Amino acid sequence: VQLQASGGGLVEAGGSLRLSCAASGVIGSITSMGWYRRSTGKQRELVAALSIGGTPEYGNSVKGRFTISRDNARNTVFLQMNKMKPEDTADYYCNAGFTPGVEGAFWGQGTQVTVSS
Repeated sequence: VQLQASGGGLVEAGGSLRLSCAASGVIGSITSMGWYRRSTGKQRELVAALSIGGTPEYGNSVKGRFTISRDNARNTVFLQMNKMKPEDTADYYCNAGFTPGVEGAFWGQGTQVTVSS
């Protein structure tokens, strides 16, 4: 399974960005896709995850501001980030796995998101 992420960049506080992650390869059993992030000096944390047929799961710090969605036909997951804050600055990683509700085994390359104050 290969995950190709895109959409990071620089945005001002209060602005929006949209991340995309396309899965390819042997993806028939992939059920869960999502996003994690890691900022300087902090541990990696869940941003959002969505399993096929499931409800979205969000990290507490992004609830109400970020929305995860999937296009199953294109094996792509999206992360719409609104009302962004400087503390959202991090490297964002796409993740995919076989088991809903847990961190998957497959990772994409990080995409950097910077929110200026």
